Amino acid sequence: MRKTATTPAGGTIPTQPGPRDATGASAPAQPPGPQSGIVSADGLDGAEGDMNGVAGPAGPDTDAVILGAGPSIRPGERATVRLRDAGPDDPPRYAPEWLELREGADAAARAHDLLDPLRIRLANLPGRAGLVIHDVGCGTGSMGRWLAPHLDGAQHWILHDRDPYLLHFAAVASPRSGADGSRVTVETRRGDIGRLTADALKGASLVTASALLDVLTREEVDTLAAACAGAGCPALLTLSVAGRVELTPSDPLDPEIADAFNAHQRRSGMLGPDAVTAAAEAFAEHGATVQVHPSPWQLGPGESALSAQWLRGWVGAAVEERPELRERADRYLSERLAACAAGELHVVVHHSDLLALCRPTGGAS
Repeated sequence: MRKTATTPAGGTIPTQPGPRDATGASAPAQPPGPQSGIVSADGLDGAEGDMNGVAGPAGPDTDAVILGAGPSIRPGERATVRLRDAGPDDPPRYAPEWLELREGADAAARAHDLLDPLRIRLANLPGRAGLVIHDVGCGTGSMGRWLAPHLDGAQHWILHDRDPYLLHFAAVASPRSGADGSRVTVETRRGDIGRLTADALKGASLVTASALLDVLTREEVDTLAAACAGAGCPALLTLSVAGRVELTPSDPLDPEIADAFNAHQRRSGMLGPDAVTAAAEAFAEHGATVQVHPSPWQLGPGESALSAQWLRGWVGAAVEERPELRERADRYLSERLAACAAGELHVVVHHSDLLALCRPTGGAS
């Protein structure tokens, strides 16, 4: 399913930023399942390893552009790939290759300090034979692959995404057992976060999401907080951008690129780097106890493929927001990519993880 395009010489940013020549991308090797259905993680062919035809992580070739890793096509649109059979009104699809490329850095960055208070809350849930976990905006399911092995007891994951292709990947590659060997099963639901309600979360033990809050509006964050509070379930929301980036060695253009990128993140009402603060306020207003911990990407020479793709997207979004940066940004990107290829660049992309312990319903303490 991998499709690549060649970056202009020297890392020059394309005049029309965004995924290039995406119309030729192919569909998954197997068609997605129904929009909603129970899938046992114990009996799926290909559930371990190749994700039913999805190519592995990108190699060290920093000239290859993974579709979906670059800046967005239109203001406010997340990094996506459009499939050949997509209609004009179909939502854009997120590139599985980019999600897979970042999965290792995501797993290393997530705040382990939030796991103990979460486990304590889950252990004290009344009258539950197992955990029911809703993963909102699940993508290819990386959150479940990280979190399920950290939790004891039987788990049933309900994966929410509006893209049936990503739901299929997430179900196929879901973990099969929890920390104590208990069974993990999966259900997929196609839908939008704006429709999430307390009724939809009835019986939930936990709501979780990864890299989601910063692309939501304040209204959507309020909807999420209200739904979790109404259902009385905690929320673990990880890897929201914090608006701060550190590159070593530094460059005088770093602050300008960062400021332009942050402005781009706030387009169309999205919260961008303000998301964690807004979410903490929203959950607190509903009576939840909120903890926030840093979860930075730490990218060195061993993560050069991810650093290169991130750089293209970061700089490209900045130029889309402020076109007057283009000439200087072309030089900047070329030099940064060269340093990355030489193993001389270190990048820290700051994120935050949030745990909201909503007041349980049904008389629980």
